[in-house]
Amino acid sequence: MGILATNRRAPFDYDILETYEAGIELLGHEVKSVRVGRINLAGCFTVIRDGQAFLLNVDIPPYQAKNTPAGYEPTRSRRLLLKKAEIRELVGKTAQKGLTLIPLRVYTKGPNIKVAIGLARRKKKYDKRERIREREDERKIARALREP
Repeated sequence: MGILATNRRAPFDYDILETYEAGIELLGHEVKSVRVGRINLAGCFTVIRDGQAFLLNVDIPPYQAKNTPAGYEPTRSRRLLLKKAEIRELVGKTAQKGLTLIPLRVYTKGPNIKVAIGLARRKKKYDKRERIREREDERKIARALREP
């Protein structure tokens, strides 16, 4: 399993409650671009509309700019491939106040490209500050142990 991209802001901004695995419906040249690692998950999110899950604002630049089809949008909506039961479950859980779906990472699984989406709750500002303080304390301790 090779990880192609990660959403590094997600664990800092959200508490991840559950994760799901989904396939992504991509065009041929998008698959090539993603396999090279040219995908950006910053600012993207997942929405469920009409019984289907969609990945919005994912930036996949063209693999070869001159061979890209006319009218190609790098940030177009892409359908996620999930089972109907999983989609119904996600609809019920996202209906709860404060829960959202965010993509965590894109990876390969065999010949397929998959995305891990997380059911998440946004962290409060004081939780983020607390996490920053903990990280700084861990660094100070590590430095103190390394010094002779």
